[in-house]
Amino acid sequence: MNAFMKKLKSSLGGLAMPLVALGVLILFNLIRCAVIGDFHFFAVSVASDDKGSVLSGNIISIIDSASVLAIIAMGMTLVTAACGGQDISVGAVGAIAGAFFVIMMHPQHEAQLSTLSSVAWPNVILGVLAAIIVAVVFMLFNGMLVAYFKIQPMIATLILFSCGRSIAYYFLFQVLGVGSIKLDDPIIFAMGKVIPGVPIPTSIFIVILMGLLMYLVFKRTNLRLYTQAVGINQKAAQLNGINPTVVKLLSFVMLGVCVAVAAIVKCSNLGTLTTKSLMDSIEMDAILAVAIGGNNLGGGKFRLGGSILGAYTIQTLSTTLNAMQVSPDSMKAYKAIVIIVIMVAGSPVVRKWLVTQSGRIRTAIRSPQVKEAK
Repeated sequence: MNAFMKKLKSSLGGLAMPLVALGVLILFNLIRCAVIGDFHFFAVSVASDDKGSVLSGNIISIIDSASVLAIIAMGMTLVTAACGGQDISVGAVGAIAGAFFVIMMHPQHEAQLSTLSSVAWPNVILGVLAAIIVAVVFMLFNGMLVAYFKIQPMIATLILFSCGRSIAYYFLFQVLGVGSIKLDDPIIFAMGKVIPGVPIPTSIFIVILMGLLMYLVFKRTNLRLYTQAVGINQKAAQLNGINPTVVKLLSFVMLGVCVAVAAIVKCSNLGTLTTKSLMDSIEMDAILAVAIGGNNLGGGKFRLGGSILGAYTIQTLSTTLNAMQVSPDSMKAYKAIVIIVIMVAGSPVVRKWLVTQSGRIRTAIRSPQVKEAK
């Protein structure tokens, strides 16, 4: 029992920051709802239309909307841990993956195709594979710059951040003759919204599936250990027989898979593909999710669970601000303030101060007890 409690405490200790942040936001909403006398924020209902029934409400919206960010955050965590930097091109590469996902679903490549409908399952599978392969190839380009040419990750990925969406638009326009396309097909709807007869958003299942795949990879291989070793001390890892270049490239490959899956879910959920806006600015939220998750942005030890919780924390904050009717122009300012508070509260300086103060309090409490015992 003691061993189990110690293991549980150790596991939750690394997730303290995102759990506290998420808990504070939930408590704030409880207090806010109690003050205004309306707990509609926490209500969950079933909405029905001609396409079926689905659970709705702010809680479901948070879990559904944060799914794409959670998937991206998983891959971003690995790159951060191995390379000590972040990839800021994930949104642009996602647009490229989305473009190839749509292009490959229509083998005839009809020009001026504004709506994609009546897609067969084999074409969907082909589109998914194409999106994953293309995303991995472009991420390997980033990985080559980082691993072989020793360029800082944020600088190396600035190339695709700048031109990635133009590449996506070029391929989409050259093949289909359009810059955006509507996706109106039952299969695509099921991939992005809900599976017929299942009222839970599909994106929730995809996040769980991606999390399980990551877990199995780390459980069956030494990738977690190698990634952390390279991130902590690359030279020491190399002396112990670990190839830092291969580990870094693998982290970018896994990020590429995550980006492709996220792009497929996002454009399927929206029911449209616009290369200019698909997953726009998601890289900043992904980096914040990794940081809020308690991961070291300089590389080393990491917790995927923390990054996933960080993604849901960011979405909870956004939904809370929407519920408070904060204007879109002001929302970024409020969001920045809250995130600054969260990051400062979880910084090493503040944590060290809290540990020192808690030690003094424990000492003060024990002193009278020691005197009485004597």
